[in-house]
Amino acid sequence: MPASSVLVRRGIAAVAALPLLALAACGYGSNAKDDSSEQKVAAGAEKIDGLDSVKIGYFGNLTHATALVGKQKGFFQKELGATRAKYQVFNAGPSEIEALNSGSIDIGWIGPSPAINGYTKSEGKSLRIISGSASGGVKLVVNPEKIKTLDDVKGKKIATPQLGNTQDVAFLNWIAGKGWKVDAQSGKGDVSVVRTDNKVTPDAYKSGSIDGAWVPEPTASKLVAEGAKVLLDEADLWPDKKFVITNVIVSQKFLKEHPKAVEAVLKASVETNKWINANPDQAKAAANAQLKEDSGKALPAKVLDPAWKSVQFIDDPLAATLNTEAEHAVKAGLLKQPKLDGIYDLTLLNKVLAAQGASPVADAGLGVK
Repeated sequence: MPASSVLVRRGIAAVAALPLLALAACGYGSNAKDDSSEQKVAAGAEKIDGLDSVKIGYFGNLTHATALVGKQKGFFQKELGATRAKYQVFNAGPSEIEALNSGSIDIGWIGPSPAINGYTKSEGKSLRIISGSASGGVKLVVNPEKIKTLDDVKGKKIATPQLGNTQDVAFLNWIAGKGWKVDAQSGKGDVSVVRTDNKVTPDAYKSGSIDGAWVPEPTASKLVAEGAKVLLDEADLWPDKKFVITNVIVSQKFLKEHPKAVEAVLKASVETNKWINANPDQAKAAANAQLKEDSGKALPAKVLDPAWKSVQFIDDPLAATLNTEAEHAVKAGLLKQPKLDGIYDLTLLNKVLAAQGASPVADAGLGVK
């Protein structure tokens, strides 16, 4: 393991200047939406672990399509039997972490930065990452009249979703790789990093107050629909073009007390990803239908189609890339060296994968000992 990786695994906690609120997965705000709608339970089904329900959290976001499709198509409810799958839709990582810590949800789909911050802030006591869910789906999109090459980004105003969030860290790391200087806290320097909620980024682009954005889907494709051009796909910066964008987390208390329920959810997640990859058009429609149910508005085809193509749905949590993302945050000055040992417990996921004849996935040395 590189020395930088060892350092990342040996420090403590996040910098005080960047509390949990600074590390949302995709920066869609902090309000959560309750969804207590129930799906049909098969006749003769039994409860798992004696539980009346399992509470699942996710974002109304295409990078969380495993949860969207799994809910829409009933995969979770099927595996949970007579135990009800109940859902809560979140707009940002911090509120989901808070819900997990309070017991308002048991399991959640979430981005790497809030998972790292939630784990380190609790000194390794709050959560475990138990599966991957998605890779990719992040792009640098720009105004083609102002920015024609990557070097043209210097001196321009580029939006990221939130100070210290997953995309903000990635952009700051890319800037550093170009040899440019930016103050991470203020966003001022050779590039102006403008922290902008993804909900308003398209309007900011239309008004000319930003020249581009480093953002997840579907925000990137919304900007393209407004005339922006994709200058860089973040996947091109990673080995094998894969990096974690969404993980599945569980509270340690729930994992210890109800492993059968956690295994059922993981089985449904694996089945959902398998179905998504075998039926991409149907899966895309199912995800969009669930987005409409959750938000009241479906994505138009000109946004949905390109956004969907850029996300890969996989069970592997790509643990080494989470470790690298933590390193990037440390180098940017947004984190002190976090102790990530034990953040993963992939035991149940690998059990599910083995039952399907699939290869096990690795935790990059960051698993429970």
